[in-house]
Amino acid sequence: MKAYVDEIDSPAGPLAFAVNEDGALMRLHFVESDYGPVMEEELQGEGYALEADEARTAGVRTELSEYVNGRRKTFDAPLALVGSEWQKTVWMELTRIPFGETRSYGEIADALGRPGAARAVGRANASNVLPVVVPCHRVIAADGTLGGFNGGLHLKERLLQHEHNVLAAAGS
Repeated sequence: MKAYVDEIDSPAGPLAFAVNEDGALMRLHFVESDYGPVMEEELQGEGYALEADEARTAGVRTELSEYVNGRRKTFDAPLALVGSEWQKTVWMELTRIPFGETRSYGEIADALGRPGAARAVGRANASNVLPVVVPCHRVIAADGTLGGFNGGLHLKERLLQHEHNVLAAAGS
């Protein structure tokens, strides 16, 4: 199995990402993350051989660049989601949170027809390996505080501020 790796600058610092042989995004990692091993170590631990191939990563690179430059608010790249059915359901719900908006863990649970499952939503959020594209940074605590974030709250703050700035510049 091969994974094709690349990196792009973002408002949250450098983002490393990997696509599979079909071009589907399989990992996105904050290089300045506070937590966990680096993406490359995780992929190698799962048996992937890593290669750089700009042609294979071009589609995701373009979409991430457009997001960084304020020209993209949703992503169209294919996703290689690996997780339980619940996790995948939560992750897909996260993609429905509009750019620049937030939802609470409880609101996500309610939207999925599982009132009271806010903690389960939080656990699914914590296992999201495609942040930004599956925008877990847009999920906050019910009291309006940021809650947690795998990369560290400083990165969540940067992403939310970026989206706020893009909307403010557009007059939204």
